[in-house]
Amino acid sequence: MDPVLVLGAGINGAALARELVLHGIPVCLVDACDIASGTTPYSSRLIHGGLRYLEYGEFDLVQESVEERTRLLHLAPHLVRPLPMFLPVTSRLGGLGQAVRRFFHLERRSANNAAARGLWLVRAGLWLYDRYARSSRLPHHAVHRLNDPGLPPVDRSRYIGICSYHDAQVRYPERFVVSLIEDARRVALQHGVSFQLATYARADYSSGRVSLHWDGRPSHWSWPDGVSPSPPSRPFAVSAVVNATGPWVDQTLHQLHVPAPPLIGGTRGSHLLTHNTELRRAMDHGAVYAEAVDGRMIFVLPFGDAVLIGTTDIPYDGDPRDAVTTEEEIDYLIESVHAIFPQVALSRGDIELHYCGVRPLPRSDAARPSAITRRHVVQEHTGSDVPTFSLIGGKLTTCRSLAEEAAARIARCLALPARHVTRDRPFPGGERYPRDHEALDEAIGAIAARWKIDRGAVREMWAWYGTDLETVLQSVRLDPGASVSGTAIPEAVVRSIIANEWVTRLEDLIERRLMLLFAPSVSLATVRHVARLMVMEGRLEASDVDRAVARVSERLAGRFGKRLVEDGRG
Repeated sequence: MDPVLVLGAGINGAALARELVLHGIPVCLVDACDIASGTTPYSSRLIHGGLRYLEYGEFDLVQESVEERTRLLHLAPHLVRPLPMFLPVTSRLGGLGQAVRRFFHLERRSANNAAARGLWLVRAGLWLYDRYARSSRLPHHAVHRLNDPGLPPVDRSRYIGICSYHDAQVRYPERFVVSLIEDARRVALQHGVSFQLATYARADYSSGRVSLHWDGRPSHWSWPDGVSPSPPSRPFAVSAVVNATGPWVDQTLHQLHVPAPPLIGGTRGSHLLTHNTELRRAMDHGAVYAEAVDGRMIFVLPFGDAVLIGTTDIPYDGDPRDAVTTEEEIDYLIESVHAIFPQVALSRGDIELHYCGVRPLPRSDAARPSAITRRHVVQEHTGSDVPTFSLIGGKLTTCRSLAEEAAARIARCLALPARHVTRDRPFPGGERYPRDHEALDEAIGAIAARWKIDRGAVREMWAWYGTDLETVLQSVRLDPGASVSGTAIPEAVVRSIIANEWVTRLEDLIERRLMLLFAPSVSLATVRHVARLMVMEGRLEASDVDRAVARVSERLAGRFGKRLVEDGRG
């Protein structure tokens, strides 16, 4: 069987590739850049049921999202963790009239700022939320007085009470995508199904055949048996094409010469990361989901020893790769945090980095971006030589269910049976998971002692690999004294990542494999050390190290507002 061509190796493309391979359908997954480098890493990093969607009567979307949240907590426990959420309220009856208008889809008649959501409205939404989460093991919602213990210290002069509930956090969606693709590779190897991954590549499609082109030398052309033959020099046939390029869907359809009306109406969302200790202490009991200065809802989230703040929601028509956080967005998010926690002295100097991405939302005439649906659509295009589809919308939470729906459509077009193959399939590293926090701490401590690795480094790597971490450590030649400069991550593990996780460029490692983007003080020495390891693995020429380090430094400063520390001491 000819492979299905999946364009876009973000969360949806990777989930679909895994689903198809598990159906026994060969796949060629292609991305113009690195895996998980488009929209995926620029989200709020939540796996959530969509409490806000209840306001718009999207009950089926909430039910799907809550079910997928429950499923991912069980199947990928190292990647997806429960997160207590606190929702402070300013009144008892506020927002009821506007909620009715939203429910009956009348909101577009007015683009005014949102009315404050009162206690009774929030309690009604959380009651429904609990009903949809009947199968979840997460605690139900509760209502608290401001002086109750164990609550975030929100402004007592502004709020009259706090409601609590639970959602989940995927701290590293980049590693989530690596796990999806790794599972696809394992299945392909086990069952003899062709699975190829081409990164930093462009696919030209015509008359049912595809040609691949790379910028410079081929970066990755991975096969399930680990062999990397020369990439195809001639066009090859495909059985179907799936456009999973997120906010680039319309541009990709144009490049494929597929006629279609505009399908994407993207909005730009920005986030800030800070290690402000006072704000981090305020997050000790969980995240805060509160109204910003203009009535929009924003998140203030614990993120390891840091805090993630977001997000904005601004219509955007430009190239998604050019979307960068603006000064106005930074001011807006800082001002909104001050409105929630006036005692916290958060300033621009506390912002360690910012990031901005474009949501691939369906094109809509909604009065406000927040009113645009977050549901996904599998759009089939007519008039093509082979079945052609576009994946529109979607979010981290529902990537698996979107992939399941799309794979079923593709299987029917190929006269194959559709099967539910991932509903109960653990992610790599999710099997035999410790039963509770105590057992997890014991497992991490045992690995640290056995391999003589810093306990903090083991905990960080556990978030990448879960129960597969021991296997990874057994597969490398570990020198306990050799770690990457400025970190406790063993050199041998980094070399294994370079060799086995589709790394092509230095920024792939810094931003999306080692997650050093989020480290409080990444130094030039750290980046240079990682670059030398790429040279040792044959992925970078020694003569290109200076250029690669300079490129990373410029990218971190320009796109993320993050400066490399010169001396490595922070």
